[in-house]
Amino acid sequence: MTIRIGDEAPDFTADSTEGPIQFHQWIGDKWAILFSHPKDFTPVCTTELGYMARLKPEFDKRNTKVVGLSADPVSDHEKWLGDIQETQGHAVNYPIIGDSNLTVAKLYDMLHPNATPGQRTAMDNQTVRSVFVIGPDKKVKATLAYPMSTGRNFDEVLRLLDSIQLTAKHSVATPVNWKPGQEVIIPASVSDEDAKKKYPQGFKTHKPYLRTVAQPQ
Repeated sequence: MTIRIGDEAPDFTADSTEGPIQFHQWIGDKWAILFSHPKDFTPVCTTELGYMARLKPEFDKRNTKVVGLSADPVSDHEKWLGDIQETQGHAVNYPIIGDSNLTVAKLYDMLHPNATPGQRTAMDNQTVRSVFVIGPDKKVKATLAYPMSTGRNFDEVLRLLDSIQLTAKHSVATPVNWKPGQEVIIPASVSDEDAKKKYPQGFKTHKPYLRTVAQPQ
């Protein structure tokens, strides 16, 4: 099953480093970031898990829970946690799901449905390198996929989350390279008349289809 933006994030129950997780119940009324890894004790993933631990307070401020996943058992994750803290300077402060049976990887279309668990290498699981941004409504809001050789930019994931949360609240869009506090775009679906009511302070019309306004609070 292909997971597209707007689809309901598949629910599942799995073990993690913080105990059993029933995914939808675990999300509750918050947002969630699910990011996956092909195997434990891999170098790029080690740096990513450590950096996400450093960023977690920023996600907390945004009412967003963080959960990792690796296609290995939780017992291996627990051994890996020490290496992550030692080399990255940050202890992992969110759960990491054990997925040695590949159930979640298949459910989220990260592996071919015919993939079989067992003695698998990181290369066998190389497509288990995804990020899913999930809303409180349990719908997928954004997805990213990276190759094993390229560390993910979690500052960008945070910026993406800021944009998604802002646009969901205020029915605006964000332009290229937008950062919080910068001007946003008034969607074409909003008429000039309605825009004048909504933004009495005024807005800029660059083209009839391109209008910008100060970011609403």
